[in-house]
Amino acid sequence: DIIRTIRDPEKPNTLEELEVVTESCVEVNEIGEDEYLVIIRFTPTVPHCSLATLIGLCLRIKLQRCLPFRHKLEIYISEGTHSTEEDINKQINDKERVAAAMENPNLREIVEQCVTEPD
Repeated sequence: DIIRTIRDPEKPNTLEELEVVTESCVEVNEIGEDEYLVIIRFTPTVPHCSLATLIGLCLRIKLQRCLPFRHKLEIYISEGTHSTEEDINKQINDKERVAAAMENPNLREIVEQCVTEPD
């Protein structure tokens, strides 16, 4: 429910409407007392999607802000659905790269527009 309303950076649709994320792409496993591993596998609309890294960043930021429990978060592109999935997976799961990306005011503004709940 948390990620279903994230908007696509290019289109007026949500990631759920575009089938970039679905309920079956979310996995939650208990890894300790009151601590969970959350794994998201998303599918870009095209194999050469230039905004796949940005979509992964939006997923990460929204979940970090909204999950009501302690968690470890892993976000991946669904295997075989993007031409540079390995590189993108490294970027969106690297805390330093995510922090650096969110320091960029233009990028931060785009992420905020995508993750802000509609009125």
